[in-house]
Amino acid sequence: MPVRPRPASSATPSGAPRRTGRGLLAVGAVGLALTLLPAPAQAAPGQASTPEEATQLVADATHQLEVVTEQVNDAQVQLAEQQAAAAAAQQSVADAQAQLQSLGAQMDEVAVSAYTGNPSGFAALLTSASPEDFLAQVSTLDLIAGHTDDLLSQVSAAAQTATDAQAAADAAATQAQQTLDQVTAQQQELQQQITTYQAQFAALSAPQRAAVVEATSGPEVTPPASVVADSAAAQTVVDTAMAQRGDPYVWGAGGPGSFDCSGLTAYAYAAAGISLPHSSAAQARMGSPVSRADLQPGDLVYFYSPVSHIGIYIGNGMMVHAPTSGDVVKVSSVDMSGYAGARRLL
Repeated sequence: MPVRPRPASSATPSGAPRRTGRGLLAVGAVGLALTLLPAPAQAAPGQASTPEEATQLVADATHQLEVVTEQVNDAQVQLAEQQAAAAAAQQSVADAQAQLQSLGAQMDEVAVSAYTGNPSGFAALLTSASPEDFLAQVSTLDLIAGHTDDLLSQVSAAAQTATDAQAAADAAATQAQQTLDQVTAQQQELQQQITTYQAQFAALSAPQRAAVVEATSGPEVTPPASVVADSAAAQTVVDTAMAQRGDPYVWGAGGPGSFDCSGLTAYAYAAAGISLPHSSAAQARMGSPVSRADLQPGDLVYFYSPVSHIGIYIGNGMMVHAPTSGDVVKVSSVDMSGYAGARRLL
């Protein structure tokens, strides 16, 4: 995942960068042919005039692809949340309907009891042996009437609950379907972008490819011989992430043999029994904020605004992360440009 300075992108009302999809393809298309002209003449549209320009075009393309990848990951997390909300609402409907059926049965019992076992107030007056007997019979009738009113109120409330729950379930299901459609379209477009980027990257020379990797993920640093965390859970997270060094970066991968940035962090935290969504933006909203000066091994460190990269701090100003396509899980400095903050979940 790239961690290099980027200009702040304008955002849509939802907070997603505007230049995704076709806009990104337009950026990527600039480097499709990657025709390197022999002289620094004016580059024609869709061509790079120097190796440096070709390298920059591919570096820009890969950064944008990482942004889109994490947007797809975040959309999938939101979809799962909406589907869970729809399922919960459907359960509320079922519960309300069961309550209605139960109250209906109680109402039937009260009606039968009132008809067969309790005289009317006038009949009670005629049949009472004494004033006390009359008052007792009338009190019983009032009690039945009050109980009936209570049941009617409960039936009405349960009916409204069922109606509201059904409306909530329908709205959640509709929103979930819309999100699914958007995610599907994003995934299809992202796959086209991945194909475009891979063709661009393959067309570069070995030194150029190395330059792209360093430009987008920073140089690898030598990790300490051992990392000591403050808790057993944090130690498990760090050890698990460090054990994946050398595994390749793959868009959307969550292990065990390949990862993208949020896939690696989710995989490492899962080893400690903590479930994280496969989304850097979602992960960056979890836990508690931590200042740069107070970072501890196991903390999540995230980059860019909106968040599109995330790693795990291991101490001494270093993090382990899955940087970008063409690179592998490795240890880098946490102080590269683009650093946006940190969260503590342990």
